[in-house]
Amino acid sequence: MRLKTLVPALAGCVAVSAALFSAPAAAQQKFMTIGTGGVTGVYYAAGGAICRLVNKDRAKHGIRCSVESTGGSVFNVNTIKAGELDLGFAQSDVQFNAYKGQAQFKDGGAYGDLRAVFSVHPEPFTVVARKEANAKTLNDLKGKRFNVGNPGSGTRASMEELMAAMGWKMGDFSLASELKADEHGPALCDGKIDGFFYGVGHPSANIQDPTTTCGAKLVSITGPAVDKLIADKPYYAKATIPGGLYPNNPDGAQTYGVLATVVSSTKSSPETVYQVVKAVFDNFEEFKKLHPALAHLKPENMAKDGLSAPLHEGAARYYREKGWIK
Repeated sequence: MRLKTLVPALAGCVAVSAALFSAPAAAQQKFMTIGTGGVTGVYYAAGGAICRLVNKDRAKHGIRCSVESTGGSVFNVNTIKAGELDLGFAQSDVQFNAYKGQAQFKDGGAYGDLRAVFSVHPEPFTVVARKEANAKTLNDLKGKRFNVGNPGSGTRASMEELMAAMGWKMGDFSLASELKADEHGPALCDGKIDGFFYGVGHPSANIQDPTTTCGAKLVSITGPAVDKLIADKPYYAKATIPGGLYPNNPDGAQTYGVLATVVSSTKSSPETVYQVVKAVFDNFEEFKKLHPALAHLKPENMAKDGLSAPLHEGAARYYREKGWIK
């Protein structure tokens, strides 16, 4: 009888001892969060890919990485500024404007503590229209029900810049809806909107769904206003969305776009950012396979292209070790 009562007591002692020994290890673990975008966009998938690689070596560096679905680029920069995110995805134009205190960041002023980590995939601006709209250009969607993007997203900021260049106002649409990226595809196929504007890496499930479900069509974004915008802004470049990439879209769409970038701030520790960068580039072939939009990336370009804020100290340390920067 005494033996039976002793066994639970011993088990309890072992559990307490284990807890005591593991307490320091648990205390040393650092949690970090990457802000992304909608769950069907490439930011969320790419953020998941980064965290998977960071967490693979968690036993060595003690960092646990998690991904948060957010409102997108502008939201991520503002939330990093507030100290609530460690890293986040942002379009290259949003990074530029935040660091300089321009456009959507004019009221808050220049964010001098913003730091670049690396750039990722190109993000062509993509206009998708209902098949029945018979739209060949963006001009064909003037006066229609159009989704301009949710406030706080890089997509919305870029749409406003494009509209200003074209001399358009929100009132030029019969409805300027502000749906999030995860909502615009279903709304298009349900006949609630006639088209939407979206900055995204390709291929994207977000474009795949409406082109498959209701035969939605990609629309080119071209013309003198677009040409002037590209000439005036250092973060824009012409882009082509290849024909045949999506169902019911055999012809390519001509457009322009930005680069997706990962940003942080001076508040994030150099060691944490170093380990994130190291996890991505030490496992680069694996990283590229985690989403089709990442397949053609080149490490040396990612360390410099589309980066207008200074490099984070932790990222710069890794790039110097590799000889990618001096």
